[in-house]
Amino acid sequence: MKRSKLLPLAAGALAAVLAIASRPASAGEYSDQQLYPLFSYRTGPYAPAGIPQWGGIRDYINYVNSKGGVDGVKILVEECETAYTVERAFECYERYKHGYEGAPVAAFVTTSSGFDAAISDEARADKMPIVSVAGGREDAVDGDVFPYQFPVLFDYWTESSIVINYIAKQVGGLDKLKGLRIATVYHDSGYGRDTIQPLAILAKKYGFVDIQIPVADPGEQQQAQWEQIKQANVDWVFLRAWGVMTPVAIKTAARVGFPANHIIGDIWSGSEEDVKPAGGAAKGYLAVSVYPSSTKFPISQALKTNIIDAGKSDLRDTSKFGSVYYNAGLVTAIIYTEILRTGHAKFGNHPLTPAEGQWATEHLDITPERVAELGAVGLLSPIKLSPTDHEGEPAAKIQQWDGHHWVVLTGWLHGDRTLFHDAIFAKAQAYAKEKNLPPRDLTD
Repeated sequence: MKRSKLLPLAAGALAAVLAIASRPASAGEYSDQQLYPLFSYRTGPYAPAGIPQWGGIRDYINYVNSKGGVDGVKILVEECETAYTVERAFECYERYKHGYEGAPVAAFVTTSSGFDAAISDEARADKMPIVSVAGGREDAVDGDVFPYQFPVLFDYWTESSIVINYIAKQVGGLDKLKGLRIATVYHDSGYGRDTIQPLAILAKKYGFVDIQIPVADPGEQQQAQWEQIKQANVDWVFLRAWGVMTPVAIKTAARVGFPANHIIGDIWSGSEEDVKPAGGAAKGYLAVSVYPSSTKFPISQALKTNIIDAGKSDLRDTSKFGSVYYNAGLVTAIIYTEILRTGHAKFGNHPLTPAEGQWATEHLDITPERVAELGAVGLLSPIKLSPTDHEGEPAAKIQQWDGHHWVVLTGWLHGDRTLFHDAIFAKAQAYAKEKNLPPRDLTD
């Protein structure tokens, strides 16, 4: 008797749940806003790199919202802690891919190379744009194969070329690379291993000795690796580290007598958080820079007045304002809002759907003139994407730590994309063949 009475109640409860789940997103209280799911890692070993980035993202979005939003559309930030793990990033993706309280997602801006690679199949199935600023899988530059993934602004293959070109300039030309011993000390992960193939291509072309040395996560022990570098008479080191691995590398290099001014760090090994813990050993250390540190950019000054000085910053430690990682977040937020502007120009000033966000990202064009309008000259390199090129024209600078500040040594440098084109697109085609993907219809 009791069980038979409960069954209709259970069925009714189930029907109520399904009714709620099937409600259109527009029914929510935030249906006039654009959802930005912020995949953060304020906890875990990489939190020091993440916290300033989220500050830059949130501060810029707060600033834009204070001016009425993007073309009148405000951005709703919902933060989801990942602790820099792929599993938790997937949980965040599932939580927000259908929007939040009526606010739709135009695109996910991700913060993990591991997640960028792992999400490919699901993003395709969901038709969800995945934007990876200065990261992501390099073969996703081929929009024919990866219509929903965008490794915008920079990639690690280009970085390899820029590093080798810079070393060539220091030794007197590309022809002087022959016989040089160049070691890559890399974080033993998908991110770290991503430059093995391009460096092999560069070594074959220019004749330098390519030495690859992995370091297990998190990289707190590196004595054996740097002893190997000394014994091999290495001339230059390309350091592709992450988190605590960078200051440990710098200090260990000093301990074995390897000069800091012959170590060139990856873009994720070139922040204040990377060099300050290394103390005096870091003086002279070089790094590739996509996000130059400074508070002198006009957009930075606007944020200082309207957000920092007004006590509205996401930063608890405002000394991080204008740092490399803060500016990384700032650039990410600028790119995101420019994607929205591009979509609004096509579809109207309303919160964009994933389909509209995908179109907008493929047609993003941040010209030099627009960079100037944004107050970001020197901070952001121009970007122009297309349905077949999901990255744009990647560029970076070389900077050097003087013991107190980063000093930018070059203008925007461009790697040899032509050299890598066939190899990258071959990887994309191999993926398409493996997944049995039909050719994409690129008619606009």
